[in-house]
Amino acid sequence: MIKHLNIHVYGCVQGVFYRASAKETADKLGVKGFARNEKDGSVYIEAEGDEDILKEFIHWCYEGPERASVERISTEDADMKNFTKFTIER
Repeated sequence: MIKHLNIHVYGCVQGVFYRASAKETADKLGVKGFARNEKDGSVYIEAEGDEDILKEFIHWCYEGPERASVERISTEDADMKNFTKFTIER
């Protein structure tokens, strides 16, 4: 089943290539959506894909790139937006 998730990633996740690494991982897995930095220092991601693939993507989100230090993640289901690719928003 295809789902849409809103994901907030908290911790040391800005300035450590988190968004670029998220895009690379999303592209490998076939996840569509976007990642952007938030003013509070978190990264916000909207992700769409098969439920099992999204579980794998969330697992990656807890790890992030080498220099990241993820403290916590929140996720919520949302309405589909039918993204066609994964992008980095600025």
